[in-house]
Amino acid sequence: MIENISNFSGGLNYRYLKDRAANEDNSIVAAGYLVADFNVNYTYRNFVFGIAIENLFDTEWNETQFATESRLFNEPESVEEIHFTPGTPFFLRGKVTVNF
Repeated sequence: MIENISNFSGGLNYRYLKDRAANEDNSIVAAGYLVADFNVNYTYRNFVFGIAIENLFDTEWNETQFATESRLFNEPESVEEIHFTPGTPFFLRGKVTVNF
């Protein structure tokens, strides 16, 4: 983390999760990921102006992954497969903070 360089501060954060089993018999694998975030801030008096970049390298990743057994109305047998919530794509966000 970088701090107090002429009123600037910031940081580079990352999240890493390796491939892992999504069910008990390890027949379905939840894919791992590496996602990096970056932020920079400028402090002026009691104000902090900041920019945050989430998913800096626009990595495709799945935030929540789990195995679920499901069956459609016309299917005779259920199927176990992985279900997931897609991770946030590249995202830029600004902020203003007032300290008192």
